[in-house]
Amino acid sequence: MDALHGLLGFVFNAELLSQYGWRLLSGVRITAEVVLLSCSIGFVLAYPICRARMSRNPLLWGPAAAYIAVFRGTPLLCQLYLVYYGAGEVRPWLTGAGVWWFFRDAFYCCILAFSLNTAAYQAEILRGALGSVARGQREAAAALGLSPYRAARHVVWPQAFLAALRPLGNELILVIKASALAAIVTLLDLMGQTRLIFARTFDFSVYLYAALIYLAATEGIRRLWSRMERAASKHVRPVELPRAAVPARRGGMPIRSAEYMPPG
Repeated sequence: MDALHGLLGFVFNAELLSQYGWRLLSGVRITAEVVLLSCSIGFVLAYPICRARMSRNPLLWGPAAAYIAVFRGTPLLCQLYLVYYGAGEVRPWLTGAGVWWFFRDAFYCCILAFSLNTAAYQAEILRGALGSVARGQREAAAALGLSPYRAARHVVWPQAFLAALRPLGNELILVIKASALAAIVTLLDLMGQTRLIFARTFDFSVYLYAALIYLAATEGIRRLWSRMERAASKHVRPVELPRAAVPARRGGMPIRSAEYMPPG
């Protein structure tokens, strides 16, 4: 009973929450701002990078491929250090350019580093999604007389969106978890506030509360994304392929595939 009482006291530390709970909530707000801004800016940057990567012009796909290789092939922590601490090495130049106010703030540095990093991953996700649309779909749209814009809007992007939706959700979850690195550059996000509270109280249960908050955030995103995926894929229906064309699985059940039915 003493052990159980000690475990419950560790998990439900009312005194700690009453004294420092507001700090955890403040950290959650900062983390949410960093994640949402970074993913939004990263998505805006990802599309032109994706189009440049898919171009046949080496002046376009070369820099895009190099950008993706660098930001996907190096640790995010290293990129964050280069932005935050590296800016101080060129402070006179940044001051002369009038942008030192941006790089001296840990919040802006984190947004910049996370945005550039997630843009590389999202660009590859979009490239894979666009590449998954069969060429015949575009040819059929052109044969029907659709303009490139209408073909992209009504034929290509609906199918590419379905292919990209789940990976984009995974990327959002990864950014949420990676945002804990912001505490290393003095940003008082959720992990930064957790470290500050632990330094003052030496109560290890605060890390448990932080882990539970991250878990709740990622689980909420997962459930939301599942609902979005079901809503977006309501036109995709299973179609039975001819038995003679495709061998049946064990038990005699025919293999089923997905047929895309455009909205409306």
